[in-house]
Amino acid sequence: MKIDPKIYDLFDQYCHSQMDRRTFLERAAALSVIGGSGLAMAQALLPNYARAQMISFTDKRIKARYVKYPSPGGSSGEMRGYLVHPAGNGPFPAVLVMHENRGLNPHIEDVARRAAVEGFVALAPDGLYPIGGYPGNDDDGKVMQKKLDREKLRIDMLNSAKFLKAHALSNGKLGATGFCWGGGATNYLAVEMGGDLTAAAPYYGRAPQAGVEKIKAKMMIHNAENDPRINKGMPAYEAAHKANNVDYVMYSYPGTRHAFHNNSTPRYQEEAAKLSWKRTMEFFKKHLS
Repeated sequence: MKIDPKIYDLFDQYCHSQMDRRTFLERAAALSVIGGSGLAMAQALLPNYARAQMISFTDKRIKARYVKYPSPGGSSGEMRGYLVHPAGNGPFPAVLVMHENRGLNPHIEDVARRAAVEGFVALAPDGLYPIGGYPGNDDDGKVMQKKLDREKLRIDMLNSAKFLKAHALSNGKLGATGFCWGGGATNYLAVEMGGDLTAAAPYYGRAPQAGVEKIKAKMMIHNAENDPRINKGMPAYEAAHKANNVDYVMYSYPGTRHAFHNNSTPRYQEEAAKLSWKRTMEFFKKHLS
């Protein structure tokens, strides 16, 4: 189905605001669109996590479990995450995988399993754990995440990174990646962790307001071509990388929108998603192994 740009824009607003699903569908139905029904287009954009799964949680190449760990200064003092690693004893290079603005949903767990299949021990923290955890649907998840103190949530991600870096399965070299909110959190970790973070690959994440001079990690930044909300901050972010001699590469993928890597909705752009993931995995293997 070809989706009218107005529906894409409305969906982006729905994903990044307090708009609920009913309101999103009602507004979509009221729009005049080209090529069909606005309601049908909107319904097509809603995520289908079962269809999008690439690596089964029963895959014999990996081992997965949920773990709890301390998070001093965070939302509750404790965190929970999804830990996945290749079958075997390790140690392995480590990659933190951070979710969007709705908690640890099945898509992000699948991304962590994709990293494990590539040879990494991956941890996907659930920022919603201190208030009950991902609720099983993104609508409630984004409302819950909005209620959290922003700085405490970031501290929970920072403590997750420290936990993973020091884990017995880790070789001590840490990479971080994340998507949307998690992309911004990846940039935050690059600033906050300095030399304790070896490599970072944020996907369409907000640029930090300051502190680029603290970044010591190798940076691989992935952006969508059509993503004005995120892209408005990129020229200054790139200039700061150059001014501070940060080792970075920044990609913009033609014909893509925000969340192009997420294959659970039609915003997914297969060619760009596969290319960006290939680049990310090669980048981490080069710098973390």
